[in-house]
Amino acid sequence: MKSKEEQDVALKILHTADWHLGRSFPAFTEEDERKLTRARVDAVQKLLGIAESYQVHAVLCAGDLFDDPAPDEKWWTALLGVFARRDWKNRPMFLLPGNHDPLWPNSVWAEDHPFRRGLPSWVHVIDRDDFEFSLSDEAVLYAAPCRSKAGSDDLALRLPARQVGDRRIRIGLVHGQTFDIPGHQTNFPIAEDAAWQRGLNYLALGDNHGYKEFPPKTCPAVYPGTPEADTFQKTDVGVAVVVFFTRQGSPSIQTEKVGRWRWREVCCRSVADLEQLRKEDLKDCVLRLTFDMDVSLRERERVDAIVQELKGTEAAHGKVGVLQWEEGGLRLATSGEDFSGYELPEVLKTVVAQLQAEADAHDGNVARRALYHLYTTLRGSPAAVRTAERGTAAK
Repeated sequence: MKSKEEQDVALKILHTADWHLGRSFPAFTEEDERKLTRARVDAVQKLLGIAESYQVHAVLCAGDLFDDPAPDEKWWTALLGVFARRDWKNRPMFLLPGNHDPLWPNSVWAEDHPFRRGLPSWVHVIDRDDFEFSLSDEAVLYAAPCRSKAGSDDLALRLPARQVGDRRIRIGLVHGQTFDIPGHQTNFPIAEDAAWQRGLNYLALGDNHGYKEFPPKTCPAVYPGTPEADTFQKTDVGVAVVVFFTRQGSPSIQTEKVGRWRWREVCCRSVADLEQLRKEDLKDCVLRLTFDMDVSLRERERVDAIVQELKGTEAAHGKVGVLQWEEGGLRLATSGEDFSGYELPEVLKTVVAQLQAEADAHDGNVARRALYHLYTTLRGSPAAVRTAERGTAAK
């Protein structure tokens, strides 16, 4: 038997946006880019599972579902494959064209496009400026698509206002940018009080990649953010929004984790920092690793070994899911002590002394790299190691 709270719920929806299927990540290796692009499809699969677990009545997708209006075939076929695994006769899903994938005649949303023709009957494309859909006797959805990549129209204010006597739950679905986010050029501007002006109980937004909720609670406007992180700058990402409406129309908002990847930037200022980092669970992390430290040749060798362990090899998986690292902040501090214990030939001693002198000069980076190469070569030579060990034992 349902509780009183469950009996009072008139409508449940899942709100998502900004999948950006087909987005490229040119700063990463080809293998890592494949991981990140495929994760976006996996996130869609997961959020549909969340919709099923909550038994929502509808799924609202608020634009930029593709990164381009004419995405590569592998992305829209992948999405069709996700839909084909489900049979949602009583759970409609609404796909809204955004500013990245606007409703163009030759876009993926065109009626004669194979993606559009392949959609199951329960998936609806918002292809009219006056789109309206009755979700139930108690609830209605209004939506308006983006028809260009940039615009100055407030699509939320294109939605019809509540008429006197209309007591239904009214939900709006649009894609655009509110005025309050600093540093953003406003594209398809949305008034902060648009939900109130149009008498909505909830305004489902897309465009901002981080989760954001605008008051008042009685008719909130919400960005769910992208379900899979795609930048180091955003932290409030990777969720889907489940909204519960009472019979009085009051919404209650809950977020559910969807994304796999955590994007982190870490600057190590000592070998100890790096040693601590390698102990963490980083398998689902996109890590940008930088340095700001002075290291001896021996310490630099340890740094390289840890980085290799984090990154992985052909024979072993790395500890980090996806790793970017920059060695520019590693400053070699060379000294004669680095070669103590090695019985070097006179000619090699002379080379080391010359390189050391150049390394101590104003711009001795080339010399320091040469010293490091020589050091690692000696360390990798069994004969040199034995010589060093004899020198150490003699002491």
